[in-house]
Amino acid sequence: MQTLPTPTTPDTTVSQPTFDTTIKRRKTRPVKVGNVTIGGGYPVVVQSMINEDTLDVDSSVTAIRRLHEIGCEIVRVTVPSMGHAKVMAEIKQKLIKTYQDVPIVADVHHNGLKIALEVAKHIEKVRINPGLYVFEKPNSKRTEYSKAEFDEIGEKIRETLAPLVISLRDQGKAMRIGVNHGSLAERMLFTYGDTPEGMVESALEFIRICESLDFRNLVISMKASRVPVMVAAYRLMAKRLDELGMDYPLHLGVTEAGDGEYGRIKSTAGIATLLADGLGDTIRVSLTESPEKEIPVCYSILQALGLRKTMVEYVACPSCGRTLFNLESVLHQVREATKHLTGLDIAVMGCIVNGPGEMADADYGYVGKTPGYISLYRGREEIKKVPEAQGVEELINLIKAD
Repeated sequence: MQTLPTPTTPDTTVSQPTFDTTIKRRKTRPVKVGNVTIGGGYPVVVQSMINEDTLDVDSSVTAIRRLHEIGCEIVRVTVPSMGHAKVMAEIKQKLIKTYQDVPIVADVHHNGLKIALEVAKHIEKVRINPGLYVFEKPNSKRTEYSKAEFDEIGEKIRETLAPLVISLRDQGKAMRIGVNHGSLAERMLFTYGDTPEGMVESALEFIRICESLDFRNLVISMKASRVPVMVAAYRLMAKRLDELGMDYPLHLGVTEAGDGEYGRIKSTAGIATLLADGLGDTIRVSLTESPEKEIPVCYSILQALGLRKTMVEYVACPSCGRTLFNLESVLHQVREATKHLTGLDIAVMGCIVNGPGEMADADYGYVGKTPGYISLYRGREEIKKVPEAQGVEELINLIKAD
């Protein structure tokens, strides 16, 4: 006859595994961009980009100020010509005179050495794309690159990059090496394919040139419009940097994410995945909308991951048949009355089942315990029970009293 094994008492002397719920960020060097620091354990920096023509000084100044006032800490502008580069001096001066000195990144495009050297005089950081900085005209008849051809172009890149590196180094300014999946140089495509590896090798080529000139104020980005490619490229970049003893901070973003709900979800899927891995020191959500709409998404991502506290955290159950009041309406009322109280966690829970347990980490709680009445909590302590009609008002009174 088969018998069940005799139960054994668990060995309590053996330590059980513990799971840390905090994100352990990759250690990176601090890179100063004006009065903002990227990396080095500093909070993740929020960026965006104005869409005004940089030649329009007044509009550009207004746009930069508008972004900065709502929390954009570094603002990027485009400098496609020498005229755009020179006018950055006037934009900077006008910002300082009428508002304050906002850290600015200049986006330099095809064959941009002269433009980059000019704009580096006026702003704190220059962004270059390795696939475009020394533009290689595609050859439709090419079938491969020989090592000699590969190295020859590499030397040309060094000659063209070195003056900019030296200028930024001597001024104590910064550079972003911004690789885009959609604009890899032809020789990288032939050598590594249209792959994350090609993106990483493209960045490393530029990093090595910078290091050979004793310049390390670098931020690296690996952007792609497809989230899996973007995530793979950043993970591989971080792995290679760590293997090589390089501690450069990473700028995260899903390029050309689109607009609306999907653009926000797509950006969040890529950026949040990497931030949860501990990767990323600065972020931009790239939406096909006005730049101001990017900033709330950035802060929501950082808040949700516990990396920055920039708003009230609301804990609310999804509502079900047990809910004893109009949860959606009450949450809206509570949010409108408390949204200015940055740093608080406030819970709105529909019933006692999900109440005190699910909201255990909240500072204050609003819980439907019995029909027609609301229980108000401070932390895990029930403070009082009030009629439902007075619930929101009494919650606000409790917070005010504290």
